[in-house]
Amino acid sequence: MRVRDAVEADGGRLAALAEVPAEVMTDVVHDRTVSVAEADQKIEGFVGFEADEETVYVTHLFGTKSACKRLMDEPIRFAERESMPVEILLPEPEEDTAEVVENVGFEESDSGPWFDGQRTRRFRLENPEKEK
Repeated sequence: MRVRDAVEADGGRLAALAEVPAEVMTDVVHDRTVSVAEADQKIEGFVGFEADEETVYVTHLFGTKSACKRLMDEPIRFAERESMPVEILLPEPEEDTAEVVENVGFEESDSGPWFDGQRTRRFRLENPEKEK
């Protein structure tokens, strides 16, 4: 599986994975750091993340379990360089993605905020460099 930076032309496939309009994903590709995982030149998943002064936030994680697991290396590597924790909010009852983030070292920290009428769960990787 190969990981690369997303480009605007990937918007349609990313939108299909996230089940959102293509123009939404075009904005995400422009506004965040977005990486895609490819196998046989087909996009299998993507991760989008951003950071503030204190934390790296994974804002998008979609695709196959194996692609998502590999893609989580991207925000974790960035967080290691910057000595920052990483957070991701997942909608309930999203178990597959929760399993992926727990398998790479994240712990559920508390209930996340409600989003579009749905409760979320907050997962956090406090010290990425210590997880290796």
